[in-house]
Amino acid sequence: MERKRPLRLNRLNFVINVTVIGSVIGFIAYMFYKVDTVLEYHWQWDFLPGYIFHWDESEGHWVPNLLLKGLFTTCRLVIWSMLVASLIGVVMGIMRTSDRLFFRMVSRLYVEFVRNMPPVVFMFIFYFFISSQLVPILGIDEISVRASPATLAVLEWIIGPPELFSNVISGIFCLAIFEAAYITEIVRAGIQSIDRGQIEAGQSTGLSRFQLMRWVVLPQAIHRMLPPLAGQFITLIKDSSIVALISIQELTFLAREVAISTMHVFEIWIFVAGMYFCICYLLAVLFGRMEKRISVYRS
Repeated sequence: MERKRPLRLNRLNFVINVTVIGSVIGFIAYMFYKVDTVLEYHWQWDFLPGYIFHWDESEGHWVPNLLLKGLFTTCRLVIWSMLVASLIGVVMGIMRTSDRLFFRMVSRLYVEFVRNMPPVVFMFIFYFFISSQLVPILGIDEISVRASPATLAVLEWIIGPPELFSNVISGIFCLAIFEAAYITEIVRAGIQSIDRGQIEAGQSTGLSRFQLMRWVVLPQAIHRMLPPLAGQFITLIKDSSIVALISIQELTFLAREVAISTMHVFEIWIFVAGMYFCICYLLAVLFGRMEKRISVYRS
């Protein structure tokens, strides 16, 4: 029976995945039908590959065009924002459970300030009043001037084109600080879900607070935090489109530019929606597998 149980779960997950993907395909087909019959819209998809790749005469090979460049920028934004937000969220989450009132007040003020502000308003305030001052102080604009070609090539791969360094890094700061407030609450809830007796037992053996968190609390809390963290990271992918409002050339921003210039609005936004869905769904499947592995390890 124990051997049959994982097999049944795998079959169930396969059925769920097929059902979800089939439902999405069915909805898209229905939408195509309604647009075609009600609006009498003539679909034109032949232009789309040219905005994904184009032939560069000077280099003699295919290179990414606007939509693919926007996808790369979105991926960079999401990865770096996820890392920075996780770091801030873990630190603030531990501070939320600190015995010291000052640490609890600082983290509480941060969470309440960010959480109770609309994302669009936060983006504008942070970008124009904080990030615009912080980026020049860090000397980011000077990197493209002083860095060697090899360094620029590495930075272009992990951040983006040199002319967009300041914009991308501003977007990373905006997204990370906004999302970290929610990760803070997830970490706090995970830590507080651990039985108080285990913490007291660790303290009685002489463990410091760092050792207590490292060896007793966090290894148990991470299993409980993983599902909400997965949801928050997927939300981060979708929230990354907000930075288009501050002229960061990610997928949504460039898709809007292409839609305006080509007048093929339905085709562009259906394609972009499909790209977001694929990324989010693959990440959801990945986190699901991670959760299973952690469950097997704990058992």
